[in-house]
Amino acid sequence: MGMSEFHVLAVDDSLMDRKLIERLFKISSCQVTSVDSGSKALEFLGLQEHSQNPNPPCVSPNAKQNLQQVEVNLIITDYCMPGMTGYDLLKKIKESSSLKNIPVVIMSSENVPSRISRCLEEGAEDFILKPVRLADVNKLKPHMMKTKCKSFHKPQKIVTKEYQESQEIEPKTEQILQKSQGNNNNNNKRKSMDQQGLSPEGTRPRYNYNMIL
Repeated sequence: MGMSEFHVLAVDDSLMDRKLIERLFKISSCQVTSVDSGSKALEFLGLQEHSQNPNPPCVSPNAKQNLQQVEVNLIITDYCMPGMTGYDLLKKIKESSSLKNIPVVIMSSENVPSRISRCLEEGAEDFILKPVRLADVNKLKPHMMKTKCKSFHKPQKIVTKEYQESQEIEPKTEQILQKSQGNNNNNNKRKSMDQQGLSPEGTRPRYNYNMIL
């Protein structure tokens, strides 16, 4: 499975950082959509109505195509952003029944252990310190693979017409065999009775009247 099959949503209020993220993921042959705030990320994901935000989302040039039921395999977001923080965005995503399985990675230029622990406890897959490097991007591939594996379904069992007919024939064949076996048992029983001089009813002996006379 090639990396080109993965789609990444990058969220950062810094234009420079967004461009860097786009370049690194595109080097890894990933499709990238970038937005400049958590609220616009939620709008892109379909969690907000357009009427709640009069301004159109600031996304990459191919965003209109991505807005049409695109599958997002990874969300990478900055922690410190005006309005909605990366932590708030993470919580919104994990609270959504339709989006909670999308891996979320938090970025930050500040190494604050309590902040890192809080994000990981809330469900973040990883916490990356800026500036993001290509090695960090390559490390995220297993997280994206999870979304592909969960999309597989067990193949349905195909029942052919021949199989249905064979299933219908088997009970009939069994009934015929049971009936035939029952007739054989009756014949054997009758033969045994005749040899012992008994009547078919098995209650009276069979007399030879010529011998008595």
